[in-house]
Amino acid sequence: MLESNHFFVEFLRLAKLFWCSNRKLKIRGTILFLAVLTMGQMVMAVLLTQWSAGLFNALEQHSMNGLVRQVGILAILLVADMILTGSHLVVKRNLMIYWRDWMTEYVFSRWMNAGRHFLISHLPGEHDNPDGRIAEDCRVATESAVTLGHSLFYSILVLISFTEVLWSLSGVVTFDLGFVQIPIYGHLIWIAVIYSALASCFGWLVSRPLTKATNIRQSAEAHFRSSLLEAHENSQAIALIHAEACERHQFRELFRKIRLVWDMQTKVWRNILMFSTGYADLSIAFPILISAPRYILGKISLGTLMQSAQAFQHMSSALSWPVNTAGAIAEWRASVERILSLLQVLDNVDNELARPDHWIQVKSSDRPVLAFQNLSIATYDGQVLVQDINMEIGKGEHVLITGNTFAGAKLFHAIAGIRPWGSGVIELPGKSRLFFMPPRPHLPTGTLRNAICYPSSRRVFSQERIEQALRFSGLEHLIDQLERKDNWVHTLAREEQQRLGMVRLLLNRPQWIFMQEAFDSLDFHEEERMLGLICEQIPDATLLTISHMPNGASFYSRRLVL
Repeated sequence: MLESNHFFVEFLRLAKLFWCSNRKLKIRGTILFLAVLTMGQMVMAVLLTQWSAGLFNALEQHSMNGLVRQVGILAILLVADMILTGSHLVVKRNLMIYWRDWMTEYVFSRWMNAGRHFLISHLPGEHDNPDGRIAEDCRVATESAVTLGHSLFYSILVLISFTEVLWSLSGVVTFDLGFVQIPIYGHLIWIAVIYSALASCFGWLVSRPLTKATNIRQSAEAHFRSSLLEAHENSQAIALIHAEACERHQFRELFRKIRLVWDMQTKVWRNILMFSTGYADLSIAFPILISAPRYILGKISLGTLMQSAQAFQHMSSALSWPVNTAGAIAEWRASVERILSLLQVLDNVDNELARPDHWIQVKSSDRPVLAFQNLSIATYDGQVLVQDINMEIGKGEHVLITGNTFAGAKLFHAIAGIRPWGSGVIELPGKSRLFFMPPRPHLPTGTLRNAICYPSSRRVFSQERIEQALRFSGLEHLIDQLERKDNWVHTLAREEQQRLGMVRLLLNRPQWIFMQEAFDSLDFHEEERMLGLICEQIPDATLLTISHMPNGASFYSRRLVL
């Protein structure tokens, strides 16, 4: 958890980026309009207290004309207040969605950038469940910030306005000590300050544990959601080995942690609610009780008594802003801290990558070769996986990578620039596109055509080319389903998914192909057919393959043993 001073500095730094973004004129105009409407609401609150004084004075004087006049004034005030409130809601929600839009874009653009989303999974720090931080915490952080900021600004305005009102209504109260009389000016103000200060101190002590409890709960909820999602994505594997009991046990354990944190939060909320209820009940009667003696003595009218009570309530409510918003502040701070911790890890990645002497150097050259110079690949904590690789692979060569296939996968990551740990140099062939085929291609939810063309636009490849690639890959039965929308990861078998990886390869026709067990679910004959198809359709392509199956050894002219 960030220290309070450091937390607010980091939050203000993040908020400044929003304030100075490319939509700054629209943002600042919206904030200014919101401030004007808030001032209007404050003026309306003052006018309503004045109306209350007029109403009770008319009642005390038994004046029917005065009562009718107050009814007319109330109608005008009600219409104005309704317009102000409706306009204020629209403008405030616009500001919320502007800020959430910007922050969500800012966070996921930094996360989903040049493999950062992959790299941080190997780094220490608070960055678990980035999906929840981006989807939920960005929403809470921005919406609550606007709500809290508005309520604080309104409280300050109310404090300024009703301090003047209370000062004029308080008059002078003489404190008689017998031997000396001490005049006290604005006694209602001092009572309100002391009353609110004591309430704020007690409220802060009661609500202090809520921030920590809320942060822990959000993490526990995120872990539970992540476990459910993982089980859903691997439902076939779980069903085949009948592992449902194990999954249920894991769900129970994760939910048990939610229950523990829930109980912790419940105790804190109970204390806050008990205090808030007592404080709210006392706030109704207390201002009337302290002004009642002056009314009984005939020094103020009934209208002045009620106006004083309402002004006291407004002022004490403004002074008690920290108490009244303790729960919302705790939830807001917990969400902001989760966002800041994710951004901090991303900053750490950027800072580390800015020190090239600590990482594998990946550079392009004009030569049509892939070269490794004194290349060593390590884990984040420094454990060396493979070292001193010195090799040049020319255009059109077929290389089979054997030995430590785990290290082979890390070699592919290093070539792609998403695994920087280690030393040495990787020289990439200039002006050539690298095409990587993992064991299972990513198939985004949507139409099958979009999944095949991913990450290119569906308009890049013609219908004829897609149908031809599907037939070559043994997927002609999917031609009629190109416009069907589905979650293809769960709909298609692993073999079909790997064949779709082949479809992408045939459509893109790259010159440098890196295959990591891309056909391990296919049988002997189909694997050979796929490798032969690559040689036939893209004869000049360079091929590097990681495979446990030696079926296609005849296709490779060289081996790289790790």
